[in-house]
Amino acid sequence: MVKYTLAHVGLNAANEEEARKTAEMFCTLFGFDVKVGNSSVFAGSGIEVMKTPYKGKNGHIAIGTPDVSAAKEDLEARGFAFDPATAKYKADGTLNAIYLTEEICGFAVHLVGKKDEIK
Repeated sequence: MVKYTLAHVGLNAANEEEARKTAEMFCTLFGFDVKVGNSSVFAGSGIEVMKTPYKGKNGHIAIGTPDVSAAKEDLEARGFAFDPATAKYKADGTLNAIYLTEEICGFAVHLVGKKDEIK
């Protein structure tokens, strides 16, 4: 049985300054730590603010799963489709992330490998 959990919510900011300010606001509100990355700024582990708009009209929702390939197969068997151009792999060739082709309420949805957070 494939397990799923909410990994994080991604918000599309217009630029790096807006991304940083947005993440810092969440940190100020809730005491999260800010973590600046190459393409985004995280507020804690649950909110990712993109430095430039990416997938999804409003952003994206990341769904964690211990085995992205098995989760992809599970969802495909239920009629959902994925965008192969968005696939990301670990160094060992294991699929680690991939986006569904359809948005849900203006949010792109992607699977992401999360072994230690699934219970």
